[in-house]
Amino acid sequence: MQAAVGIVIIGRNLGAQLSETLDAARRVGAPHVYVDSGSTDASILRAREKNIPVVELDDSQPYTAARARNAGAQWLLRQNPALEFVQFVDGDCILAEQFIARALTVLESDARVAVVCGQRRERFPDASLYNRLAALEWEMPHGEILACGGDALVRVRAFVEVGGYDARLIAGEEPEMCLRLRRAGWKIFAIDADMTYHDARMTQFGQWWTRNVRAGHAYAEGAWMHGRAPEHHWVHESASIWLWGAGVWGAAFALSKCSRGVSLGLLLGYPLLGARIYKRSRARGWSRRDARAYAFFCVLGKFPQLQGQLVYLANRRRGRATRLIESSR
Repeated sequence: MQAAVGIVIIGRNLGAQLSETLDAARRVGAPHVYVDSGSTDASILRAREKNIPVVELDDSQPYTAARARNAGAQWLLRQNPALEFVQFVDGDCILAEQFIARALTVLESDARVAVVCGQRRERFPDASLYNRLAALEWEMPHGEILACGGDALVRVRAFVEVGGYDARLIAGEEPEMCLRLRRAGWKIFAIDADMTYHDARMTQFGQWWTRNVRAGHAYAEGAWMHGRAPEHHWVHESASIWLWGAGVWGAAFALSKCSRGVSLGLLLGYPLLGARIYKRSRARGWSRRDARAYAFFCVLGKFPQLQGQLVYLANRRRGRATRLIESSR
């Protein structure tokens, strides 16, 4: 590998999944490190058995993926000060063998590109309905974009310039960092290439619900931090959550008595919203089955997302940070 690239893998209680992630990173032949966020399983042992350096985060601060990524990047740079790029990989993802080489062509051709990401693929999309939904969510356009996800190849100079990820964020840290990068004149790119292979392992409705609670929390925190700025970061998303998660049905029932039930017609807004999402999904080339499922769960997702918004607001009022919102595996 010509360019100086390092790899940061982060994880927490990922079990056997982590072994495949670590093996894929080792095959790249670049310096790498595993950062563990308080695992109680054998994650740390698995890494050490493979002779992979481990950074163990202590519990003096809340565990977050952002904090783990920062710690990993800092460790790599201390060991390899000449590093130019860092590939971040979540511990439940397998890095595609050719991704870094393809992403480097973009980074090296344009000095203002800070981040390159590719397509995250769900390894077992038909294992459950919820895995299928995750697979649909991973699809992204190619070219210059606003934000990346957790897996991405990042230019060290840009990463250091903006101070890395905001370690306080329990979710949504990638779009937040990308927002600061774009403000500083950097660009984010997505390429038409497989980047990582992910295993959501979502088999239960409760896991899907918790995932959406976390998303709602991220939207609320992002809007609070940057919503007043020109980008209006996640203001629209948060407003939509409040409208559909509380406003429509709240108004329908609150006004039902004085309107003699006419206000209940507002509830028709939910199937109309679903129909609009379905139409957009079909325009993307999705099957009728996928479009129906995606539309239904997008509408239903407004309710756990509202819960996430409320969690953030309640904790902010009490002056305390939200701990990780984790789905059981």
